[in-house]
Amino acid sequence: MPLIRHDACDELAALCKAGGDPLRLNVLRVLANDSFGVLELAQIFAIRQSGMSHHLKVLAQAGLVATRREGNAIFYRRALPQADSLGGKLHGALLAEVDELALPAEVDARVAAVHAQRAAVSRDYFARSAEKFQATQDLIAGLPQYRESVLALLDALSFAPGATALEVGPGDGGFLPELARRFARVTALDNSVAMLDLARRRCLEAGLTNVRLDLADALQDAAEPADCVVLNMVLHHFAAPAEALRQLARLVKPGGSLLVTELCSHDQSWAREACGDLWLGFEQEDLALWADAAGLAPGESLYIGLRNGFQIQVRHFAKPDSRSVLTHR
Repeated sequence: MPLIRHDACDELAALCKAGGDPLRLNVLRVLANDSFGVLELAQIFAIRQSGMSHHLKVLAQAGLVATRREGNAIFYRRALPQADSLGGKLHGALLAEVDELALPAEVDARVAAVHAQRAAVSRDYFARSAEKFQATQDLIAGLPQYRESVLALLDALSFAPGATALEVGPGDGGFLPELARRFARVTALDNSVAMLDLARRRCLEAGLTNVRLDLADALQDAAEPADCVVLNMVLHHFAAPAEALRQLARLVKPGGSLLVTELCSHDQSWAREACGDLWLGFEQEDLALWADAAGLAPGESLYIGLRNGFQIQVRHFAKPDSRSVLTHR
């Protein structure tokens, strides 16, 4: 019997095979800035779950998609091309070409429907759970556990007098007094009436006169850009966190900062129902990639290990000042 030898071309052939199907190319396009479960992808492309599982297997074998377990579910995302490995240049070129293509209108509409379903789950949770907000947050990571770290990073940035701040999703308003002491004007945006009422109560008790509370969707409603935009344990409630980060970057003034406090990736699926989390934390590398795609530069990062096994990441991202960029050219 002749020996069967591995040929490097086998890997290139698998890559070409995976990219040789229009549906699989559209799957890669959909995964450009998001991750989806197999059932969500089956809904988006209007095919059976078994059929979608087959296509995902082909993509995974070719190294074009990677998986991440979220509790009992598996989510798929695009794998990053490795330029120095076999097929890496072809992989990168394929994704670059795919990203130039527009998705069919019906696929775009079904992606939006999946995002709407995710967002509805989050809204329903906060509508039902406003009064027990603090207790549920303390199950994982309450504000006292990361407040000092965020303030240390905030104070190190040394904002100029008259600087403004914007907090997206202020919860019960626990961090607003800190922002009010450090900024001339503070705006807080929340799309939950119940949560905004809690924040308003906090502001009244603390006598905060430089804080404005707005019932608004930070991704859809017009908001005035600020020198510092703060997201404390909010990103994991967004239906599409990568796209949310891109939209929120627009609310940062040139030369300003985005501060993100988030859980690192974990596997405690009970947090979905108990705390309304859509995502079980995030990989540090993913946040960096999303910020880069949003035009933000990485700054200082702090990491906090908690006794309950969770880890918090406090990240600073800066928005370059176009004037200084032009000056250095």
